[in-house]
Amino acid sequence: MKSLSAQIILLFVTAVFATLPGMGHAQSSSSSESMEILRSRLVQSLEVASRNQLQVLGVKATAMEGIYEVELSTGELLYSDASGEFLFAGDLFQASPAGLVNLSEQTRQVRTKEKIAAIPTDEMIIFSPADKKATITVFTDVDCQYCRALHRDMEKLLEFGVEVRYLAYPRGGERAGSFAKMNSVWCSNDRKRSLTQAKNGQNIPEFECENPILEHYALGNEIGISGTPAIVLPSGQVVPGYMDSENLAALLEI
Repeated sequence: MKSLSAQIILLFVTAVFATLPGMGHAQSSSSSESMEILRSRLVQSLEVASRNQLQVLGVKATAMEGIYEVELSTGELLYSDASGEFLFAGDLFQASPAGLVNLSEQTRQVRTKEKIAAIPTDEMIIFSPADKKATITVFTDVDCQYCRALHRDMEKLLEFGVEVRYLAYPRGGERAGSFAKMNSVWCSNDRKRSLTQAKNGQNIPEFECENPILEHYALGNEIGISGTPAIVLPSGQVVPGYMDSENLAALLEI
């Protein structure tokens, strides 16, 4: 789902699109037009027109002939024709004997998995079982009712063999009422204990330090998270909201 700021930027890009050199009218493109030419046109139409508020991270061919996937710095996907002159937003589906396959969602899952894997584990708060069978990464807010419900299931999740890795997602960022509490949790000498206390509504000592909370929050926004808890499965699939331990274990096939 597009953020409001990204929608505004895209509207702005659309407004100036026709004024860019070579972009005002439909032009035929030869089959030999290179990916670099396409990328250059997209950089001109998106990055320059948006004053670098949008960056083109990648361009690749899709299963649909003549259509290219464009990954933006906001985490969104656009699709372009071979000329770079026409762009559209939305998910790309492929029909198969088994039904429709969401190719866009497949890309998003791969990107989410890569981004989660790049986070150092020492930035996380990790609850590990004795016999680990699966791992989930959870974007959490200590004041969130359903985050607290998920945390109360911790013992059962550990019994199932599920490792729970927490990332910070104070809803509202720095303006969130929970932001100072989450700072104290991440700066505590015993993060797991402090996190549990905060989720139980207990007062915890105030601490300040350099921490990754805003980076976690920005990443959550980038991969499309808008609420908590948001559970990221090993595949990169994001499950929004609370799920009880039995159903979560079944989804993880353990």
